[in-house]
Amino acid sequence: MRTLRLLTVGGAIAYRALFNWTTPAMFVGTLLVSPVFQLLFFVYLGRTLHVGDDLGYLVGNAVLSAALACVYGGTMAVANERRYGTLGPLLLSPLRRAAVFGGRALPYALNGVLISAFTLTVGALLLRIPIGVRSLPGLALAICVGALSCSFFGLTLGSIGLRFRDVWLVSNVADAVLLLVSGVNVAPAALPPVLRSAGALLPLRHAATAARAAADGAPLARLVAPLGAELGLAAGYALLAIGLLALFERGSRRHATLDVL
Repeated sequence: MRTLRLLTVGGAIAYRALFNWTTPAMFVGTLLVSPVFQLLFFVYLGRTLHVGDDLGYLVGNAVLSAALACVYGGTMAVANERRYGTLGPLLLSPLRRAAVFGGRALPYALNGVLISAFTLTVGALLLRIPIGVRSLPGLALAICVGALSCSFFGLTLGSIGLRFRDVWLVSNVADAVLLLVSGVNVAPAALPPVLRSAGALLPLRHAATAARAAADGAPLARLVAPLGAELGLAAGYALLAIGLLALFERGSRRHATLDVL
């Protein structure tokens, strides 16, 4: 029960304290409106170049829209502790680090689900693209798994913020890389082999594949493989984040510093 409380209550308190998009105007403009315009841009670009189809762009960009909140949010969940001067008391606490930091990814994952659902709904209404009711369970699963994977990926980047001063540079690059290699707007077959391999190891490609299959009417059984791969990435990034946090914490204690070594 204590661990569960750390995961839920602790994550919610940290979310309220460290979330930077606090004003409604900033939240709506950055996290809700911006993904919709990105979706419209790629839909009309695809129409002009006769590449892809509207439904594929709609579903893919809806999944991708979670990346902004989840990647930056996961980064904030760790890096802002040092920025606001609360890292020292946190490292002195006897609480389990896995529960403390693991729970911080959950509110941002929920944020990503909300943004993806909003982008999908508004995009479908604006573009007049029908989505079958039977596709909704598969789409919901793909969006939830993709948001969770992105949040733990952001948590991994945030752990680097304990040693890298300008962690936002890393987050900006990561967000741009996900836009390129996730397979949402650029087909993986059109990418160089290095980027194609990188996309398979980064979040969202498998979730986007599952979402598109669900939108095409595929049964849930056909989504097991891509969603399982995405969940595997989420677990891998969660373990990597916790491992890096433990490593950097030991380094901070050894060198008696919380700043960049």
